[in-house]
Amino acid sequence: MKLYLLFLLMATATVFSPGPGVVMTLSNALRYGLRGTFGGILGISAGALAVAAISATSLGVLLAASALAFSIMKWIGAAYLFYLGIRLWRAAPHRFDAKPTHEAGLRQRFVEGLSLQLTNPKAIFFFLSVFPQFISTERAYVPQFAALVLTYSSLVIVIHCGYALCAKRARDWLTSERGGRLLNKGAAATFIFFGAAMASAKR
Repeated sequence: MKLYLLFLLMATATVFSPGPGVVMTLSNALRYGLRGTFGGILGISAGALAVAAISATSLGVLLAASALAFSIMKWIGAAYLFYLGIRLWRAAPHRFDAKPTHEAGLRQRFVEGLSLQLTNPKAIFFFLSVFPQFISTERAYVPQFAALVLTYSSLVIVIHCGYALCAKRARDWLTSERGGRLLNKGAAATFIFFGAAMASAKR
């Protein structure tokens, strides 16, 4: 495995940069508290493992080689992100200071995080384009693949937990009506931006 430190830095920057997964973690932290973020964070991490696994299979090769397959993947992901953005933009401000009407189930948050990560352009394009460059063809593939993927998934857990802690500290501002409205609009704009970025991506 070559240039592991460079991979670590690039992966950290990719996970740390604001995106749909970060928005979900912040939103869950404010709605359900720190414990309520764990399911979503684990789902996002598992989604990264799934995207990495796909990139290592014949499907990954097909997506990299076929313009049609790439376009289908791109537009499905973009449509989903646009849907999330429009729904948030039209939603009433969240009352994060109110008690949730239902318990933040670990399974439900996990499925949401997993679904979101599977359409996250950051993860998809990282594993399809950047990731293969850090695997040496002169050494065994599986150990290198496992080490890099587990590194990325571990970074997801650590960095998103950090985001959740920051959201808790900023709760007083974000639980106000103005803060809730700005969070909605900001989250919606983020989803729409990444949807547009995915829709405009080229092979």
